[in-house]
Amino acid sequence: MTMPIVGAQLYTCRQFCKDMEGVADTLKKVADIGYRSIQISGFGDVDWNDVAKMTEDLGLDVAATHTKWPRFLNELDEVIAEHKLLKCPHPAVGGLPGEYHTADGLKRFLEELAPVAKRLAEEGMDFSYHNHNHELARIGEKTWLAELYEQAHPDMLKAEIDTYWIQAGGGGPAAWIRMCAGRQPLVHFKDMSITPDRELRMAEIGEGNLNWSEIIDACVEAGVEYALVEQDNCYERDPFESLEISYRNLREMGLK
Repeated sequence: MTMPIVGAQLYTCRQFCKDMEGVADTLKKVADIGYRSIQISGFGDVDWNDVAKMTEDLGLDVAATHTKWPRFLNELDEVIAEHKLLKCPHPAVGGLPGEYHTADGLKRFLEELAPVAKRLAEEGMDFSYHNHNHELARIGEKTWLAELYEQAHPDMLKAEIDTYWIQAGGGGPAAWIRMCAGRQPLVHFKDMSITPDRELRMAEIGEGNLNWSEIIDACVEAGVEYALVEQDNCYERDPFESLEISYRNLREMGLK
């Protein structure tokens, strides 16, 4: 068993990635911190040829993306071409519109996904689903997310468990990672803290209250390839400082 590779989920820095100049600066800063893998999400209108060259020049592996579901349905040829250009094997969706989060919506999603996943597989790619906390709402006796992974064959659908959002939905991050063993190339690493005023906050890895020893052990057991650091909200901190703190703490925990 091997340790997952630490990567930066660039949604953390999305406000700096609206044009090519900002993307170039972001990629350099992330590489300078020490990250060698990234997930692309939240970019503005950019030239993917230029992005591919920048990542190659900086030695950055594009492990995954977040691409909106309508693009998979309506622009699949373009999506595949972009991922081939980036040498990215793990396209993923960051979430679905609300109408999918019912029993009927789940059925609809799986029907729509089948031909998309088949085509991606033919191109050497897979498809992962990233959760928030609302997917842990129950539909019947089980949560929507549990039904999703029970009903979808692992060859068709991979998991991208988000540690913070699982905890925020009342689940256990390590338990969910183990539940998705063998079908989980990606995990989002995101810590959770609490203020004296009872406000839940996202936190840098190791600066909050999640049990990272247990989570990392679960990732190793489950065969996770990439542990992608994401912090949707860095509050008073600069996002690059937050990414650096998380990277440093994960190195001290034994990840690289």
